[in-house]
Amino acid sequence: MELKQLKYFIAVIESGSLGKAAKNLDIGTSALSQQISKLESELSIRLLQRTTLGTVPTPAGLAFFQQVQLALRHLEHAVDSAHSSRLSGHVTVGFSPSVAAVIGTHFLKLMRNRYPDIKVRLIEGLSGDLKALVNARQLDVAIIFRDDVDPQWAIQPLVKEQMFLISPKEVLSQYHLENCIDMQTVTHTQLKKLPLILPSQRHGLRLLLEHKIHQLKVAYEIDGLHLLMESISQLEMATIQPAGAALTSRQDLCLLRVVEPAIERINYLISLSEEELSPATLATKVVIRTCVTNLIQENRWPGAKLINT
Repeated sequence: MELKQLKYFIAVIESGSLGKAAKNLDIGTSALSQQISKLESELSIRLLQRTTLGTVPTPAGLAFFQQVQLALRHLEHAVDSAHSSRLSGHVTVGFSPSVAAVIGTHFLKLMRNRYPDIKVRLIEGLSGDLKALVNARQLDVAIIFRDDVDPQWAIQPLVKEQMFLISPKEVLSQYHLENCIDMQTVTHTQLKKLPLILPSQRHGLRLLLEHKIHQLKVAYEIDGLHLLMESISQLEMATIQPAGAALTSRQDLCLLRVVEPAIERINYLISLSEEELSPATLATKVVIRTCVTNLIQENRWPGAKLINT
């Protein structure tokens, strides 16, 4: 039984005919008739009957009409109560630097607009560090890149994110990879020509890259994303990162999608089990997913694909 069926049923009785009700509801008469028939089938009872004066309720339909009116009034009161009450509380959220660069300010703006009384503390950290903070109950919700979490946690695959070679144009020209700029892609073989700055092996991204590509030329290891992105320009090198990493730099950089094959990682939205979460934290999780969805649909998160669950 659907809410729209109940509203359609009320409209038919109040208007006195299927035709008038369909016109008022701006739907086809046959579509309205099908919905009423479906409702009657689910209830296993006849609710309406046609007479020379129009469509009127049966005795069972009249009794049902009275209760449905009451239920709809209660529903309206519930909606009004939800709108009039304002969630409040404190929520601590964790994002990796590359994720924060893409969604951080958008998330905070959306939280301010929807839930101005919820106080948000936003922490940037490596995926493994964020996982530890959730485990220590110092974070309420986080986006991480691993799914090997405690079974008591709530975990939701959120985004599949492709990796890019990020480099100054001069570096690509120096290694005769100008054609990659035109194609906006780079292969594994071409990657191996370039001197790279990558995070250390304590970083999940480094482990992913070494699993997918062997014999990369790693010249420097830098775990801080801002310093890493500044260094590729100053030292004339390149890096492999998600597209969001480029947003942390003010340099004019080339982003080339890694192909043959593509390298992807999954962003997971995690928290303690939802039974343990406050209403403020539950609302925050909804806002995070809404924010991510909006950015991807507006093509403001290059190389990212929303995972529908």
